[in-house]
Amino acid sequence: MPDAIFAHPLLARVYDAFDGGRDDLDAYLAIAGELPTELVLDVGCGTGSLAILLAGRGYRVVGVDPAEASLQVAKVKDQAERVRWIHGDATALPALDADLATMTGNVAQVFLTDDDWAQTLRGIGAALRPNGRLVFETRRPERRAWLEWAADVDPVTRDVPGLGPVERRLEVTDVSLPFVSFRYTYRFLTDGVVVTSDSTLRFRGRDEVESSLAANGYRVLGVREAPDRPGREFVFVAERSDASR
Repeated sequence: MPDAIFAHPLLARVYDAFDGGRDDLDAYLAIAGELPTELVLDVGCGTGSLAILLAGRGYRVVGVDPAEASLQVAKVKDQAERVRWIHGDATALPALDADLATMTGNVAQVFLTDDDWAQTLRGIGAALRPNGRLVFETRRPERRAWLEWAADVDPVTRDVPGLGPVERRLEVTDVSLPFVSFRYTYRFLTDGVVVTSDSTLRFRGRDEVESSLAANGYRVLGVREAPDRPGREFVFVAERSDASR
């Protein structure tokens, strides 16, 4: 089940306002242009930020996400009609023969068990064409991002169209590595409504991720820096091997 931050109708509507300018998406657009690409599968597409950018550049795009509320936000954006939206997860995708699959926003960290992660990798592999590529990012555990989150105690307020000012607070609730849990509390200042969202992420090291890719039908072609967050994340570029089908 997706966390409330993605699945709650109110929180899905404020997500983009707090998510910033998404400078991280430029790297994915560049990777899509590095090889012949016609069809892109965006896994965990959320409110559709990358999917719509890709569609605007002429790619055929399929966006999949388990959070219906996030997809509803995506579907009313400009050019959303150019994207095929699927409510579901990567374990039950149709045969697509996609050239490229993406997972942005550290989606890879929401899969907490080895089995869930393996099923996701295999599901994506089945949706890729032979030698199709998977690109995703994940935070470096050694960077210990949760320490910065724990120190970030000041509330952030954004003015959200149609909802007015909304205040968000972040609290780290548990660190039991490789798992880190945290809570967002949103206060809608116009009417006083308060909604919370609890999340847990798994921090996998580079060797662990590379091993899991190899075990589930991929060849790792490279591990890059996130251009907008150097030293903070790994960006994995993997190729589906013929054995993944």
